[in-house]
Amino acid sequence: MSISHHPTDETLAAFASGTLDEARALVVATHVALCPRCRDIVHRFEAVGGELLERQQPTAMRPDALERTLARIDPAAVAAPVSEPRPTPGGDDLPAPLGQYELGPWRRVGFGVQWRSVAVPANDGSRVFMLKAEPGVHLPHHKHTGTEWTCVFRGAFRHQLGRFGPGDFDEADETVEHHPTVDAGEPCVCLVALKGSIELQSWTGKLLQPFVRL
Repeated sequence: MSISHHPTDETLAAFASGTLDEARALVVATHVALCPRCRDIVHRFEAVGGELLERQQPTAMRPDALERTLARIDPAAVAAPVSEPRPTPGGDDLPAPLGQYELGPWRRVGFGVQWRSVAVPANDGSRVFMLKAEPGVHLPHHKHTGTEWTCVFRGAFRHQLGRFGPGDFDEADETVEHHPTVDAGEPCVCLVALKGSIELQSWTGKLLQPFVRL
């Protein structure tokens, strides 16, 4: 697998430190699972973070700190076994990070395009879903009111910023306007974390905008 597009170092540092929201962290984790280069960078950031913690002067805890912490832990959650990755409907071969999340059924959302939900808890307006588009499909010309982070599993698409194939990471925000086209040969399957909304730019897209709920 040859990967050409990666998260920024700032994004990887935020992922390593655990400061990303769960929706975007899942997309980065999926890329990291597929990309040895970024996996090595994350390990380095984690090592630096550990070294900085080692150098911090210890701070005395309150006498009742342990009791207060235990009181906030759900006993049922502690006793529950760690869930194993689940096989997904349709026999999809998905990266390991997705194995911990409930996936919805594939639903048609346009000509040659299917969508399925990924049950990631979010309270900041983020949504996580998978898209599958058939070879040669032109996805709508659009821009964003927030961010759209995408990791490709299979197939490839192209837009103004290049070609994105298996393992590639596409990080778009409100400054990006693009018109993806799926490569010939096989369907393109990817994971998307969307914060904000998509604004379709063509005149037909604007007519359909009220019906689009991605």
